[in-house]
Amino acid sequence: MTATQARQRLGAILSRVLDGEDIGIVHSGSGKIIALRPAEVYSEDYALMEYGLTNKQLKRAVRNINKRAKNEKATRWDGTVRSLRG
Repeated sequence: MTATQARQRLGAILSRVLDGEDIGIVHSGSGKIIALRPAEVYSEDYALMEYGLTNKQLKRAVRNINKRAKNEKATRWDGTVRSLRG
């Protein structure tokens, strides 16, 4: 199918892929077919790619954030501007 056809029925097409059907979309510029398949997505190296943090630095940052969060005081917002200012 073409990209236009796929765009018009994307939800249904994704459901068919999840049901095990092989579906390909033709790239109009090259004529090549791109296959749609379910995939597990995970980003173990997201912190490194996005922020330049090593695993050790990320663990330290998480500890620091959790430590600060324990000391934070939450108050209920009553809908007024005054309560936003504390």
